[in-house]
Amino acid sequence: METNYGDIVLKLYNETPKHRDNFVKLVKDGHYNGLLFHRVIKDFMIQGGDPTSKNAPKGEMLGEGDLDYTVPAEFVYPKYFHRRGVLSAARQGDDVNPEKASSASHFFIVTGKVFNDSTLLNMEQQQNQQRLNQAFDTLARKHMKEIYKLRKAGKHEELMDLQEKLMAEAEAEVSRTPEFRFTPEQVKAYTTVGGTPHLDGAYTVFGEVVEGMDVVDSIQQVKTDRHDRPEVDVVIKKVTIEE
Repeated sequence: METNYGDIVLKLYNETPKHRDNFVKLVKDGHYNGLLFHRVIKDFMIQGGDPTSKNAPKGEMLGEGDLDYTVPAEFVYPKYFHRRGVLSAARQGDDVNPEKASSASHFFIVTGKVFNDSTLLNMEQQQNQQRLNQAFDTLARKHMKEIYKLRKAGKHEELMDLQEKLMAEAEAEVSRTPEFRFTPEQVKAYTTVGGTPHLDGAYTVFGEVVEGMDVVDSIQQVKTDRHDRPEVDVVIKKVTIEE
């Protein structure tokens, strides 16, 4: 990947064949040539692939352009996770994309930051609490009519009893699967080279930088506007495939 900041060499994973083949096809079609890294956030990632970014006027907000299809999610987790230097697929949010399907052309390269053990432990606890909350909310939605009647009738004790019953059911449901824990490989990576652990299991990691991480670091340092677009264009001049 030739940029106006230098070259980045990427390796694509065979374990994510749909993303690999899609990326290769776009490269061979010349899709990425002339596009921008249109979204750059220091200590997080650099993102490119918006087809409308080619020759986009200075200051124009970018990021909404895409091709007319998505790529099904291919999570190879926890083997591949969002450590520094990985290539991952961007996508629309869960509210409109619950299957977590990837954008056809948007990608990002993780820069991230280094975390300490206590921060990772807090993340694990938050993840497990979120699982419990989601299980409880699902059960509560099934009892909404009953909850509404109890509230309307002012039966607070019965309402509390129902809440305790549903929480017990939620805890029992969650206990059937192991609690979320980072693997030793994740802990080692996130406490040494760094990354973006909150993206794990939610975005498809399909490759990694093998040369040119210094170029990625140079790009993440550029000055950006309020939409995270670099004030001076970071251009993907040309992308080629070596098979």
